[in-house]
Amino acid sequence: MNAGDIAFPNLGIYLKDVPRSFSVFGFEVAYYGLIIGIGVLAGILMAAHVAKVSGQNPDIYWDFAIYAVIFSVIGARIYYVVFAWDYYKDDLLSIFNIRNGGLAIYGGVIAAFLTLFIYAKVKKQNALLMGDTAMAGLILGQAIGRWGNFMNREVFGEFYDGLLSMQLPIAAVRSRDISENIALHIPEGANYINVHPTFLYESLWNLLVMACILAWRKHKKFDGELCLLYLGGYGLGRFVIEGMRTDTLFIPGTAIPVSQVLSLVLVVFAIAADAAVRIRMRRQAGTDKGSL
Repeated sequence: MNAGDIAFPNLGIYLKDVPRSFSVFGFEVAYYGLIIGIGVLAGILMAAHVAKVSGQNPDIYWDFAIYAVIFSVIGARIYYVVFAWDYYKDDLLSIFNIRNGGLAIYGGVIAAFLTLFIYAKVKKQNALLMGDTAMAGLILGQAIGRWGNFMNREVFGEFYDGLLSMQLPIAAVRSRDISENIALHIPEGANYINVHPTFLYESLWNLLVMACILAWRKHKKFDGELCLLYLGGYGLGRFVIEGMRTDTLFIPGTAIPVSQVLSLVLVVFAIAADAAVRIRMRRQAGTDKGSL
């Protein structure tokens, strides 16, 4: 297997010499960054479209996106570096090199939500309504962005030789991402590994969550409901998929996967918050009827 090849042998898909970058006027452009950029643009367009069809001003979301994109990238990098500090502590300048990956989605999501609430406060907007409007775009951007990981040969899972098994050349992946289990299953004399394409699982799951958000948009009962649907839906999928990955980030000093813990917290929070709001609404409705 050549160093640039990627294959899904059990599906009969063999991709030869898949590039990581391309050159424009002598400047090297990484597909990782390009795909992330496409995901961001697609997400903003989706949010602006939802705003328009729901009678809001799309320009608000374009304005918000400027701040959200900047702080989300910063947040995604900080989150990754904090929980992968051992890889950066001896080479601090490498912290600023994101061309080879190293953006943690959860860091970006946290930063995006913080930016949303600050922006809404300053601009005197309804933060929960804005969040509901932006959620389909956020998850769409994540679904597209995962294909940047595909181009970088990263975000894959443990050894797997089933239908969706992905074959990657050993020379093309980071050595730290090859677990002991994967190493034990490398065929004698082979220069490739067989793994779960977890980037693909998450991309497809995100599209399913997006479809649910769009389908439920007209049925929501309160502002913030779609935010909770996103947090619970994405958190559930990420909790399962994170358990397969080999590049898991851990809480410092432990063997506890930080993203799995956060995913579980988000699922529990989303369910509890949704239930609490609905109970309060039913009580309010009962109080209003009793006062008639």
